[in-house]
Amino acid sequence: MIDHRRLDAICRQAGAIALSQWPGGGHALHSWDKSPGNPVCDADLAVDAFLRAELGALLPTAGWLSEETADDPARLARDLIWLVDPIDGTRDFIRGRSGWAVSVALIEAGKPLAGLLVAPARGEVWSALAGAGARLNGKPLVASTRARFAGARIPADALPKQDRDLLTVEKPNSIALRIAMVADDRADLLATLRWGYEWDVGAAALIAREAGAAVSDAFGQPLIYNKRDPRAFGVLVSAPAIHGAAVERLAPRAARVSVRDR
Repeated sequence: MIDHRRLDAICRQAGAIALSQWPGGGHALHSWDKSPGNPVCDADLAVDAFLRAELGALLPTAGWLSEETADDPARLARDLIWLVDPIDGTRDFIRGRSGWAVSVALIEAGKPLAGLLVAPARGEVWSALAGAGARLNGKPLVASTRARFAGARIPADALPKQDRDLLTVEKPNSIALRIAMVADDRADLLATLRWGYEWDVGAAALIAREAGAAVSDAFGQPLIYNKRDPRAFGVLVSAPAIHGAAVERLAPRAARVSVRDR
């Protein structure tokens, strides 16, 4: 069995490393674009290196898949892998905003076993164990139970015309934190219509599911992890009673966009 206390301590320390370089705390930071519109900074790499060393020591048999490490196909032969986004929400991090988090999940046979989000600039530590519920700063989480799709709260800056029967709420840059908002009943629905990576959602999706939310890709299908191509089209997290309505509304758009952008 994994030492969950040690895992929690490692993730908190990773958050502290990131916070020590966060411009919002007055620290200078070197950042650049890995590709157009895809920023990275020194803190991403420092946290990634720390987590790879510490999580590797905690569970030496596990494979590794991280946004900031070159993918090693040897992970596909491992039953267990660590799934890591050293700083999810790098844009907010670089701009000195608080909407970022360290995201760590342990995956077994394609499904999350444990997930942690550490958001030190917000004073938040989110955690979940499969079958054992989810917590925020040690307190149990209960996800949104909204029953009507119209009026659902969604973390977004603005909504397209066809979705203006929904309500916008705070939108941190971190997709993981936006998913976690559904787990904490701060939002009723989170949906993306783009290709995304497993490391973006692995920990947060488990937290939401263990809090009672419905979780799927944009087509309503289960999320599977440690695939050869570590992408999925979209993520949809919502109160269970409105999940079907969300899929019905979004699936036609998802079908068009997924083919165009693949």
